[in-house]
Amino acid sequence: MMKKLLIVVLTLIPGLIFAQKKNMGPKSFDLIVGAYTSGKSKGITVYRFYAETGRLAYLSQSDDVSNPSYIAVSNNNKFIYAVNENESGEVSSFSLEPKTGALTFINKVSTLGGSPCYVSVDKDQKNLFVANYSGGNIAVLPLNADGSIAPAVQTIKDDGHSINKERQEKAHVHTAVLSPDEKYVLYTDLGTDKINITKYKGGKQSPIVPANPAFVKVTPGYGPRHLAFSNNKKQLYLITEMGSSVIVYDYNNGKLKQKQDITLLPDGFKGTTGAADIHISPNGKFLYATNRGDANDISVFAINQESGDLTFIERKPTGGKGPRNFVIDPTGRFLLIANQNSDSIIVYKLDENTGKLLQAVARVEVGNPVCLKFASAM
Repeated sequence: MMKKLLIVVLTLIPGLIFAQKKNMGPKSFDLIVGAYTSGKSKGITVYRFYAETGRLAYLSQSDDVSNPSYIAVSNNNKFIYAVNENESGEVSSFSLEPKTGALTFINKVSTLGGSPCYVSVDKDQKNLFVANYSGGNIAVLPLNADGSIAPAVQTIKDDGHSINKERQEKAHVHTAVLSPDEKYVLYTDLGTDKINITKYKGGKQSPIVPANPAFVKVTPGYGPRHLAFSNNKKQLYLITEMGSSVIVYDYNNGKLKQKQDITLLPDGFKGTTGAADIHISPNGKFLYATNRGDANDISVFAINQESGDLTFIERKPTGGKGPRNFVIDPTGRFLLIANQNSDSIIVYKLDENTGKLLQAVARVEVGNPVCLKFASAM
């Protein structure tokens, strides 16, 4: 009897060990920080992020890189792509050594438009998509197997303006986001109050073509900025920089239908604003959005799992000025905010059941941080 019992136990042990390893997941990640280099920062900084405690440890910094204000990480975590947000308009590639966080420069090419402010990469690592803010266009740049960037093969320029004569005098493209199935690329235009929609067919000379319809209009003067898809892929959320609101759309195969417009501002707010970034928690239950100007806060919303509608939960100060980009760690336990105008990144513990921000658990000083991205660490 004891012999049979021993055989059963020994048979089960490998499965138990595998299950434990599967559930544990990574304990650390590399945090890649993009910044404006007009202040203390010299370029891209890499930290080791410990997912059990929220602690950050400095690993490395790139050599001088001009204004790497937005970053994309390749699907295999081997390469980093960073726009150089200057009037000349360029995008740079780097290899990432996951054990040490060391970055090695590969190459840099023109984005065929001024002030590039956003970059994304498809899962197959065939193409980069860059939003040129002052150029008013989106550019598509092929990628080589070694991570280097080839010259742009396509640009699409937006035309027009909107009601704010100072900020919407012409097109200002702000994002270039792939749909979850990567059949579409959507890009916002703050200057013309539109979300543009293109079909994406990787590998062709002209990888993107306008969809039908080719765009949806946003409330005049709102200034569309960043986008986030729901985890079930049925909704798209837009944060409007000048309107300081989140607009909810039903999404179906490249088509958008607006269903909700919810403000980020408290009743009676009178100061300046500048809504910035938007993300959804890994469990798909909560949406977060930052607001700059005199607000300097982050709003939390519950996502209705059936309809995708938002319900306001709380609004919290970000512990600094100019909360630009933020990121939620892959485990869903922590939220990290880049406070551009106070040279800091603050790590907040999250309540995974309520979505609320709890205490700050870590803070690091970084010059003008404006973009945060995670990569897997070895």
